[in-house]
Amino acid sequence: MLYHFLVPLADRWAVFNVFRYITFRSAGAVLTAMLLSLLLGPAFVRALRRLSVGQNIRELGPKAHQVKAGTPTMGGLLILFSCVIPTLLWARLDNIYVWLVLGMTLGFGAVGFIDDYRKVRRGKNLGLTARAKLLGQVIVAAIGGVVLLVAGSHPISRFPWIEPGSQAVLGFPFFKNIVWELGWGYLAVVLLVLVGASNAVNLTDGLDGLAIGATMIAAATYAVFCYVAGNFKAASYLQIPFVPPAAEVTVFCTALAGASLGFLWFNAHPAEMFMGDVGSLALGGAIGTVAVLCKQELLLVLVGGLFVIEALSVIVQVASFKLTGKRVLRMSPLHHHFELVGWAEPKIIVRFWIIALLFSLVALSTLKLR
Repeated sequence: MLYHFLVPLADRWAVFNVFRYITFRSAGAVLTAMLLSLLLGPAFVRALRRLSVGQNIRELGPKAHQVKAGTPTMGGLLILFSCVIPTLLWARLDNIYVWLVLGMTLGFGAVGFIDDYRKVRRGKNLGLTARAKLLGQVIVAAIGGVVLLVAGSHPISRFPWIEPGSQAVLGFPFFKNIVWELGWGYLAVVLLVLVGASNAVNLTDGLDGLAIGATMIAAATYAVFCYVAGNFKAASYLQIPFVPPAAEVTVFCTALAGASLGFLWFNAHPAEMFMGDVGSLALGGAIGTVAVLCKQELLLVLVGGLFVIEALSVIVQVASFKLTGKRVLRMSPLHHHFELVGWAEPKIIVRFWIIALLFSLVALSTLKLR
């Protein structure tokens, strides 16, 4: 919004030229998002308490978590507000990728909101059924995938043998010359990435600050990928797909990182509020959408490595119990296993953040490994 109002004034006052630069607007977005979250947080916590929007702890979880019952939940609404407003303020609004990532984030957030609302209304940790939640996620992801394939065309300079404007392209990290043009089959990739990322973040959200800290790291990492993907010189030098509209998604990524950092102030152990499914599903959907838009879908396995490990721990636990009747872990997801082993919650959180940061650094190193 500021871009459209202030850049035209640059002909008269040169100072407004700074709004042309994505780096400046991204810095503005991260600061705005963080300040919004920090300033509105206390009032938001009070409002949730006044409305009796408290967390219901599942009986099968660690017994130590029962003391958290009643802590305000649905704090993801604060994250969404603190991310969406700065994005609208600092990003170019004539960019379809900006609207697409905002739409997907809010769409997945809506599914999570319904789930949280049903839990609060029933007074139990029973919201949407697993099938209904998955169906909602698939519908949102499918809408985003169709919009991307139909309306989100852009030239792909690195792949001259592909029809210009094709979105249905799947590249591979480390291999600059391997690329698949999937046509409408690319929709399956979008569904897998978005729904998988959304559920992975949801599974990771089990300890105070764990998921939001890892999300902040992932968002900052993808801000780098979006910026270089949208810069012709950088993309050409690093031999990655040149995706011009992805540059503006950098503003969204930094806004998401800033909103996450601000929310962490209230979500750090012991948490004053939880994000709920409205937050975790939205954050996962946002990260997955960004990965698709900057054509780094497969690299999400590294950028979101911690989320992948948490999701795999649940899959392995369930598969092992059904096939052999034995559990591999004391409890899944993985963070609960370490709780039962005897690790203190703050230690698990910080160590998992370190793991997330290591995955992020490895992912960034792939920019030079082609």
